[in-house]
Amino acid sequence: MTKPLVSVQDLTIRFRTDEGLVTAVEDVAFDIAPGEVLGLVGESGSGKSVTAKALMRLNAGNTRYDPASRIVLNLPEGEVDVLGLKRERDMMVVRGGAISMIFQEPMASFAPAITVGEQMVEQLLIHTSLTRAAARDLSIEMLARVGIPEPARRFGQYAFEFSGGMRQRAMIAMALSTRPRLLIADEPTTALDVTIQAQVLDLMKDLVREFGMAILFITHDLGVIAQTADRVAVMYLGRIVEKGPVRQVIRAPAHPYTLGLLNALPRLDDLDAELTPVPGDIPSPLERPHGCVFHTRCPVAIARCREEVPPNSVQPGGRQVACHLVAAEAPAEAVG
Repeated sequence: MTKPLVSVQDLTIRFRTDEGLVTAVEDVAFDIAPGEVLGLVGESGSGKSVTAKALMRLNAGNTRYDPASRIVLNLPEGEVDVLGLKRERDMMVVRGGAISMIFQEPMASFAPAITVGEQMVEQLLIHTSLTRAAARDLSIEMLARVGIPEPARRFGQYAFEFSGGMRQRAMIAMALSTRPRLLIADEPTTALDVTIQAQVLDLMKDLVREFGMAILFITHDLGVIAQTADRVAVMYLGRIVEKGPVRQVIRAPAHPYTLGLLNALPRLDDLDAELTPVPGDIPSPLERPHGCVFHTRCPVAIARCREEVPPNSVQPGGRQVACHLVAAEAPAEAVG
């Protein structure tokens, strides 16, 4: 059996604050296979970006990982224990080497006083053995590959001279120029209009096929995930409440939170239908509920939900759901 490219097990992340330790991510586990697109979905504050940044060790200095937490990157040259990396130079493999990241707002990611091309060349000189001339040629080639017109001219321009869609494409070009095995895309289409969003999504799917890389696609929009992902993990307040094949999860959601996210989407077959938002607001991590973290907003919560953390129940097709009601229907399938 082929090893996953990335394996995350029992990931618990806390931040040391003036109020004490705050839990941002709790007991998160997932694998990403080579060439697979995994969607990570949830509202703002669910812990999606914190989880993704852990793969690259980019969380703040006040971060604390539980001793049981493991992130393993399986590369041809060997296994990398990501959380065990200590020196900055050792972290280069997960910071622009085997893993690259597209951030939500590329304008904040490009240095405003340095040309886009120079920034692309600089990271290639750090992560590859290319000469400056070869790095320039590859950068222009990648700008052309992502659909930026006149790439040689754009190479010498600054980020503020690019439109929003072109900045996002330039960020993708820079992330892909090192040929990463995993691309983390953190809300890559949120700031784009619908037309450009569709173009960027099509581009990313093409690049997966061309380069054979895996993608961790982070978003709050299940509609986007339905177009791009192979599997989806639904996250709420730092915990994964449901994960499985994307069509299975979206067509027949088993967790009340997943159902709530789907009901909040507009329906093209009934434009007059009112949107049904998930009731209430996501709690602060400082006021983390006991038991099931979703029980304060769940329309079908029972007394047990307020007292016990639900087990992960395995459903047909490989789907896992953390819900007491689902576990009660199939107790023999519970995996803890």
